[in-house]
Amino acid sequence: MIKTDILIIGAGPTGLFTVFEAGLLKLKCHLIDALPQPGGQCSEIYPKKPIYDIPGFPEILAGDLTRNLLEQGKQFEPGFTLGERAETIEKQDDGSFIVTTNKGTQHHAPIVAIAGGLGSFEPRKPAIDGIADYEDNGVEYIIKDPEFYRDKKVVISGGGDSALDWSIFLTDVASEVTLIHRRNEFRGALDSVEKVGELTKEGKIKLITPAEVKELHGDGKIQAVTIAPKDGEAFQIETDHFIPLFGLSPKLGPIANWGLEIEKNAIKVDNSLNYQTNIPGIFAIGDVNTYPEKLKLILCGFHEATLMCQAAYRIINPGKRLVLKYTTVSGIDGFDGSRKEAPKAVVQAIN
Repeated sequence: MIKTDILIIGAGPTGLFTVFEAGLLKLKCHLIDALPQPGGQCSEIYPKKPIYDIPGFPEILAGDLTRNLLEQGKQFEPGFTLGERAETIEKQDDGSFIVTTNKGTQHHAPIVAIAGGLGSFEPRKPAIDGIADYEDNGVEYIIKDPEFYRDKKVVISGGGDSALDWSIFLTDVASEVTLIHRRNEFRGALDSVEKVGELTKEGKIKLITPAEVKELHGDGKIQAVTIAPKDGEAFQIETDHFIPLFGLSPKLGPIANWGLEIEKNAIKVDNSLNYQTNIPGIFAIGDVNTYPEKLKLILCGFHEATLMCQAAYRIINPGKRLVLKYTTVSGIDGFDGSRKEAPKAVVQAIN
């Protein structure tokens, strides 16, 4: 049983910033995310795309924002349960909650903060007959451990950042990398497109465009795929893995069955106070919530996380006075023993 003060469901930017705001109040956080790494969409879908509306950053790549948030919060030693989806929630007699994931991992906390962005992400699967039969038998929709593909033949399908980045990365891991896209044009970062072009010329990536994978072949495990070029006859190539990277589809998932008030696939909250849901002790912050004039912006999620943490403190510490202190004055004491503070003024007489 993992115990914490605030259990955060969703490790995107809003969830990661919650760790920092909670840490300032001496509250410990643990995060659950169905993706294999923190960052949500910023890490999984568009790590190399620039974001222009983060205060203090005229421009920052989504992947860099994730790294900065992790660095900002690491002094408060957050825990992570990654690659698992929050499945069920049970309210205890003392008002706390036990949240269990799809893999049976249990978490106990007095406060639950749902920061799931647009919900849990499910891979967009290509319409290929029998593809479900090969899932976990050569077909993977998310790359969790690159070493899994060491010295293997890999076929990647897709035209975005994930397909480009993993094709580049796996050239140093897999024995053979084939990238297939139904168009000649890619919608990923320019440097990634150029790098794939270079690796193709060097013979390290087999690039087939415009084309699509139409059939999968194998006896229990994938052994080959049939590729259909837009202009030309279909042909087969041998492979050990087929990885269609067509992005992720957001769904509220099991959270929709937790008794929360839902409106248009979002969780209704009381924005006039602290973004609490209709169940006391459960909050929803970031893109997953809805209220009048809601804006689905990262900076709005940061604001909501800050107010939510203040409310969480009062619930966890009833009757205890909360005094707002500016970090420039009070400094920051990390749970790891570190301390950050502004240099103190030097007291010195003028002779």
